[in-house]
Amino acid sequence: MPSHEVKNMSASKDIKEFKHARMELVDIAGHAVARFTLKKGWKWSDDIKPVVKTEWCMAPHLQYVISGKLGAKMKDGTEFEIGSGDVAYIPPGHDAWVVGNEPVVGIEFVGGRVAAEGPKKK
Repeated sequence: MPSHEVKNMSASKDIKEFKHARMELVDIAGHAVARFTLKKGWKWSDDIKPVVKTEWCMAPHLQYVISGKLGAKMKDGTEFEIGSGDVAYIPPGHDAWVVGNEPVVGIEFVGGRVAAEGPKKK
């Protein structure tokens, strides 16, 4: 492996677009890192569940939220919110949605490749 790698997220050619979401992925040092933008109205169970056909999101997520607010509910009923400046780990077995009118923009360090599976419209 090289001693270092530098890639610019804005130069990503691996872009996934959904009705209410956009993910830009970069593979670096054997890992996928994603910048995600979730628009007002995005909800995992409405937008992604029909594509992946699982009851809950089964991808783990390690992410940093740059702006906006994300709500989440675990299989056990626990609910929480992740907002601007928060770093969060969300284990498999959850639903998530945009809270309010502001899009959620963040960086996904774990789970980005799995979360981005679906139709590529670019």
